[in-house]
Amino acid sequence: MRVLHTSDWHIGRSFHGADLLAEQETVLNHLAELVAGEAVDVVLVSGDVYDRAVPSAEAVEVATRGLEAIRAAGAQLVITSGNHDSAPRLGALAGFAAAGGLHLRTTIDSLHRPALFTDEHGPVAVYGIPYLEPEPARHALGIEARGHTGVLTEAMRRITEDLATRPEGTRSIVLAHAFVTGGVGSDSERPIAVGGVEQVGGAVFDGVDYVALGHLHGPQTLAEHLRYSGSPLAYSFTEATQRKSVWLVDLDAGGLAEVRRRELPVPRPLSTVTGKLDDLVEDPELETLVEHYLSVTLTDDVRPLDAMRKLRNRFPYAVHLDWQPESGRAVAELRYSTAVRGRSDIEISSGFLADCRGAGPNESEKELLGAAFEAASRVEPPG
Repeated sequence: MRVLHTSDWHIGRSFHGADLLAEQETVLNHLAELVAGEAVDVVLVSGDVYDRAVPSAEAVEVATRGLEAIRAAGAQLVITSGNHDSAPRLGALAGFAAAGGLHLRTTIDSLHRPALFTDEHGPVAVYGIPYLEPEPARHALGIEARGHTGVLTEAMRRITEDLATRPEGTRSIVLAHAFVTGGVGSDSERPIAVGGVEQVGGAVFDGVDYVALGHLHGPQTLAEHLRYSGSPLAYSFTEATQRKSVWLVDLDAGGLAEVRRRELPVPRPLSTVTGKLDDLVEDPELETLVEHYLSVTLTDDVRPLDAMRKLRNRFPYAVHLDWQPESGRAVAELRYSTAVRGRSDIEISSGFLADCRGAGPNESEKELLGAAFEAASRVEPPG
């Protein structure tokens, strides 16, 4: 049996305000092409299909078209819910969906009930552990143990107990959405810490042939049978150097036979640049970045006015802007009452301007400020 391990689609997510639905649909169509080209039997999605609990209609349409394309390419699907998904919404009509080859595992009651497949070597049981919020999950599971380790340990106990009832030689796969010790996070993941403890040991998942992990957005191998596929697109600039991919997993009669990496297309690359505004908008060597999502750090000593508009005249996909003056000017952190003590209104407002843009008011601006304060002083208080 050949399985394609994916996760963290986050359909509907934006990138610093930029809509990503077109890029997400491109990647989902590529997954369908992989299914057809590699003769994949089952596609796994280990949580966070959507970016929010109530996805937009457009996000649902993109996800639906992607699922239909994958199914039409010849694979069935097993999907679990992640911490971004609404488990009840994602799992709605699960019984009917299974008849069409879409197996949804979004409830605690279903985590030990596998989607069953068969190849020439016999049965393969695919279990899906939805994201388990520790406190409500431990009550639903009827256990005393707390935290992610407690609830996942119980979930795996139920899975291995069920697996023991299956015919001898049954191969097994588990989908889980969790932060496993040894994994490396990035800026685009929503923390799942409870009481400061979010990581679980990989040994929790012992006893099965392959564990398809979701939650962390970078592709990672924690053990031969224990892997994160990562997200199909970069969702933060900390992921700019990651090469997004999926895992192609082969099972033979003895269990896990081989795992291979398949890289995904990059619809729009991410880049970062640093420099003075005028230099950046005029430098001919930056022409290759015009179609990239761009994070810009300006080093002008005085904060440029309307900088993002000027940048976007050349770089239409500039989405993030920071200002770090080359002079390294430090701003003292003082209590407000200490910072304003003994200073006039003009001095306070001049200091504010200097902090915000790197230079105080010029003479005409000082006149305007003086006129404004004088007019304000003549206003009678109410009552």
